[in-house]
Amino acid sequence: MQDSNRRDFFKRVGVPAATLAVAPLFVPRSAFGANDRPAYGVIATGGRGRYLNKKFIKTGCQPVAMCDVYEPNLQAALADSPGAKGYVDYHELLAQPGVDFVVLAGPDHHHMPMLFASLEAKKDIYAEKPLSRTLQESDQMRRVVANTKQIVQVGHQRRSSLMIHKAEEAIEEGMLGRVALVKAQWHWNIARELDNSALPGKIDWDRFLGSAPKRPVEPRRYRAWRHFWDYAGGNMTDQGGHLMDTVLRLMKSAPPKAAVCQGYIAKSLGQEGPDVFMASFEFDNFLATWSLDYCSSYENGWSITFLGDAGTMILNEEGFEVFGEPANEKKEAVMTYKGGIPVESHIDNFLDCVKTRKQPNCTVEIAQRAVAGPHLANIAYREGRKARLAADLLTIS
Repeated sequence: MQDSNRRDFFKRVGVPAATLAVAPLFVPRSAFGANDRPAYGVIATGGRGRYLNKKFIKTGCQPVAMCDVYEPNLQAALADSPGAKGYVDYHELLAQPGVDFVVLAGPDHHHMPMLFASLEAKKDIYAEKPLSRTLQESDQMRRVVANTKQIVQVGHQRRSSLMIHKAEEAIEEGMLGRVALVKAQWHWNIARELDNSALPGKIDWDRFLGSAPKRPVEPRRYRAWRHFWDYAGGNMTDQGGHLMDTVLRLMKSAPPKAAVCQGYIAKSLGQEGPDVFMASFEFDNFLATWSLDYCSSYENGWSITFLGDAGTMILNEEGFEVFGEPANEKKEAVMTYKGGIPVESHIDNFLDCVKTRKQPNCTVEIAQRAVAGPHLANIAYREGRKARLAADLLTIS
């Protein structure tokens, strides 16, 4: 946005908005009629952006604009979207007439400026998580979105998962009793030295850097932007945002009050964020741990274990099981639920809200709380200390 437009925009959104009703958790497949095809654009068409584009196409929405700073990614997205226009500058995409909503899938350091520019263009938004690169950005984004009329769904798709809803019900019914400890983990054997060979195809390096510190072209920073502090919070905020959101929801908890974290780079040479770490979070009435190991496929994928004095729940990609207390030797589950985390449900919820103007399942406020703990753990890791978070989710000590 130009400076004058930006000042006018923030002046306008300073007026509190009315509270909106919350949309149902589950909505029918495709909230729009057969002859009602909302048009959309995708800003940042890397792997995730193109994945989401294909999902939105299947709902019957019409892709009319694609944008990326890296030409091969843009061309690949345009090949999936016949008739769509291509852009390098997302401000030009936002100025294209007839775009009803946008999908934002850029690196984390672009999340805030892309969101603000899209709101200024009066577009509804499906934005990838994590919400922000810093606690300060989260606070600014929440304040701005709260004072607009646009629909903003953040991509914590577990918020629209029937499986997570059923797990929440089981805990609410008292199956676990008092939960004193929660253990989250993520195992993938994918760590390796970063590829710094030349990028095939053209890239607008300055636009990729955006507000980040200026530096010469370094291909690995583009390929693995998530693992450099200038652009993102690493695996801690990426995968950790998903897991923390689930912990907060099922435990009916505010974000953690304090965190400590240890980690190191085991195999992913060339990056800044750790590929192995362990964090511990302090809440008002329980503790939680969050460990990640990208050097092992043992218990492959993610899981969250809720340990209660009446039972234990193990939740993962495929569903959840509840075991009685004390657990018997055969570990026979007293409850089993098979499910998953389909992104389609989250997209359907967003489209329903675009139509009804109700608030989506994952608002910016929810996303701010989800990433607050991971941001806190990154501060603890990088500064080598215990970090404490005030109730405003902004003040650190």
